[in-house]
Amino acid sequence: MHTLLRRALTSGGVVLLGLTVAVAGAGAASAHVTVDPSEAEAGGYTLLTFRVPNESDTASTTELEVDLPTDTPFAHVSVEPVPGWTATVTTAELDEPVSVHGAEITEAVDTVTWTADDADAAIAPGEFRRFTVSAGPVPEVESIVLPAHQTYSDGEVVSWEEVAEGDAEPSLPAPVLAVTSAQAPAQESAQASAQVSAQTSAEGSGGGDATGLWLGAAGLGLGLVGAVTGAVALSRTRTAGTSR
Repeated sequence: MHTLLRRALTSGGVVLLGLTVAVAGAGAASAHVTVDPSEAEAGGYTLLTFRVPNESDTASTTELEVDLPTDTPFAHVSVEPVPGWTATVTTAELDEPVSVHGAEITEAVDTVTWTADDADAAIAPGEFRRFTVSAGPVPEVESIVLPAHQTYSDGEVVSWEEVAEGDAEPSLPAPVLAVTSAQAPAQESAQASAQVSAQTSAEGSGGGDATGLWLGAAGLGLGLVGAVTGAVALSRTRTAGTSR
């Protein structure tokens, strides 16, 4: 009996250990540099926030470099200050000029680099930090890949630049911004008019039903009052006849 119990406990411990390792491995695999939001509307401006977790147990993250597209560039990029970090923005000449809102763009921002001012500002093990830029107009493409390069205090550089193919997620996935189509003003106006018409129709239908119910209830009430009045009058007439 004791032997069977010992074996069961041992087997349970092995299974529990395996599940723990699997969960820990899944957590480590999912802890990568991401961008928020994950999608933006074409033609507009957006805030891109890069969430950077520190995956090392012994080293701190001291630098983050993000690559911006130059084939479909952002015409305007500005950086939100991060206390304890210095941001450096570099531009590059475009292979071909790009027209943005009627203006010809010949160069654009191609990298934004944040560097920790000292060891205290670096991202320590078990911590994360957010870095934000304002960018726009968002180019009219399906998606924008934003490779990120994370440098640690021990000299290791992790490049999050792989693009997923199919359902399998790569080991070092790049942050990706999906782009949605911008709605034309005429289309937005038509949709708004349709919604108002539908709502008005529904309210009108509902109002008509309510009015009918109120009228029906009022008629029923008057009928009851008439019936009661008639009964009282008949009773009085019978009483008067008996008295005679």
